[in-house]
Formats: sequence, structure tokens, C-alpha cells
Amino acid sequence: MSTVTIIGAGMMGSAMAVPAADNGHQVRLIGTPLDRDIVASVQRNGFHPTLRRTLPGSVTAGQFEELVPALAGADLIICGVSSFGVDWFAAEVLPHLSPGGTVLSITKGLAEGAGGSLTAFPDHFAAQLPAAIRETIRFAAVGGPCISFELADRRHTLVNFCGRNADALEHARELLATGYYHVRCSTDVVGVEVCAALKNAYAMGVSLAVGLADREAGGLDSEAAAALCVPGAPDRNPIYNPQAALFAQSCLEMSRIVALLGGNAALAGLLPGAGDLYVTIFGGRTRRLGTLLGRGIAFEEARRLLRGVTLEAVAIITRTARAIRLRAERGEADPAAFPLLMHMDAVLNRHAAPDPPWEKFGL
Repeated sequence: MSTVTIIGAGMMGSAMAVPAADNGHQVRLIGTPLDRDIVASVQRNGFHPTLRRTLPGSVTAGQFEELVPALAGADLIICGVSSFGVDWFAAEVLPHLSPGGTVLSITKGLAEGAGGSLTAFPDHFAAQLPAAIRETIRFAAVGGPCISFELADRRHTLVNFCGRNADALEHARELLATGYYHVRCSTDVVGVEVCAALKNAYAMGVSLAVGLADREAGGLDSEAAAALCVPGAPDRNPIYNPQAALFAQSCLEMSRIVALLGGNAALAGLLPGAGDLYVTIFGGRTRRLGTLLGRGIAFEEARRLLRGVTLEAVAIITRTARAIRLRAERGEADPAAFPLLMHMDAVLNRHAAPDPPWEKFGL
């Protein structure tokens, strides 16, 4: 039996406790300061109030103050914070890591640097450590299609683990892979992680078409439109040709960005790109945001309607579009090669109407 410590008691971090527990490991689920109510519920009766599932009995939940002892002796540490918690994780958790440890991140996003640089989180975390310990900690990440509650329900799920150290990837795979949680390993950190981040951005873009079709049906105010965006709700006006066109353009642009940042562009059409984009379009907060925007609801109003929801798509769209423009100033990129990305950025940050530039797609 090994020990797996998960930092972050949100839905995905907590769902990762299920395969770990099913493999017979001791699982320590440690919440962030924002997870106090969740942790208290799990401590009380095992029930996770946002995942709406009861976690396996072998999962031990603890508040953030129990972090340091929970890290002691852990064979695998899982970073389960959102992209907005990356700096918090670096400041509060990384200093307590022991040499020789393995950290597996499920956080989706890219760290923004000077001059249009975008860095995958495993590399970003490694760069925060002192040189003396940096080479002794092995960082990896998870990419690919995985809805948290489906993993918690033990639905068949196929993902990529990526990292610079092949032995660390195999170590993590051996600890977590089950008969339903299937893991493929890749040392292409840039390719997998850029796709994992961008799928959130482009899921919003594809979902614009859902909102545009819904607007044609008419008859709803913004509050009613938001109520129809709950996960799993059917399209009120099911029209799929525009969604398919936006999906294809999304894969094309993802491949170009992956190549620009030094990864294998082919991954954009495989599990971490097209696969993850597919599942994200069909449910969750990014679809809700894109649908509201496509319906003509201004971003500020959409954000109000989705208050309390982490909108990671907004951060990655803004960061990536800004990086493309900065690189264009040096002749390293052409914004015209990313018309959907630039349109999404304009909708979010410059009050542009949701009117995809169809004639620029597929070129």
C-alpha cells in the first residue's frame, strides 16, 4: 500500500481519490483554505457536496493546517487546485516537498511570462524551486478528456500523463491506473499541456454556436438563458453544422499553437486536444459561458450570472491571444492564423459581438 496526498478538495482533485483508493492506497485529501466546508462534510460522513458523491471510506480528509504532516511519506502528491491557485500552490506547498518526490498536476492552464512566453505548469512549478532541490522533484501532469463525476462513478476514462521523467510517469501510472482509469504516458509536456489548457478556450468558441442558435429561438431574458445552461441540458435549438465548423477550426488553431510553443502539433487532433475539447463542449462552465456569450449577453453580465464559477477559459484566451500579439511584433507569429482565438479575445475583452469570422476559417 502506498500513500497518495491530494492538495485541493475540489471536484477533480477529489475524484482522483477514487482510483487511488480502489488500488488500495492510503489517500489523504487536503483542502485549500477555500475548501473548508467540503472538507468538513467529507470528515463528517464522506459526502462531497459539490461532487455529490460519497468518497471511498479509505479517504482521509484534512483542512489546510494539516498539510505538512499529510505530505510526509507520500509516494505521490496530486496538485488539485484550479489555474487561479497555481501561485498559491507554489508558495504554500512547494517549500514543503521532500527530495525525491513526485508531483502530478491536474491543473489546466499555462503560466504567462515576458515577451509572449507560455509555460506548462510542471515546468513552471520546477522553476519555482531552489536549484539544489529542483532536480530531485519529479513533476508530471494529466491531460485528456475526464469529467470529474464520471471518474468518481468509475466510467471508462482514457488520459495522458505527461512529464520530463519517464520513470516518474510510470510510477504515477502504476499507482492510479485501474480497470476504468486508463493512462497513456508521454514525455511531450508542451504538447499535452498546451492542448489541456487550450481546450477550455476553444470549448467556449464552439459553444458560441450553441448560443447563436438559441438566440434565433428567442423568448428568453438573461436569467432564463442562464437557467437553461445547466450541465446536461439539451440544446433548445439543436443546430450542429456551425458547431462542427468551429470544432474543426479549434483543432487547427490548437495544432498551430502547440507547434509554435515547441510541442507535437499532431496531439491537437488526438486525446489531449480533440478528445478533451469534445468532452468539455458537452458540459460544464465553459459551455455555459460560450452559450451565454453567443446568445448576445455581454461578458460582464455573463460573469455575473455565473458568479462563483471558475472561468479558466477567460484566462487562457486572454493570455494566449496576448502572447500571439507579442510574438507577432517580433515576426514569430501571425495573428491571422488564429482567427477564432482573436475573435474570442475580442468578445471577452473588447466588447465585440459574437459573430465568428467564418470566411477566415479553414485557411
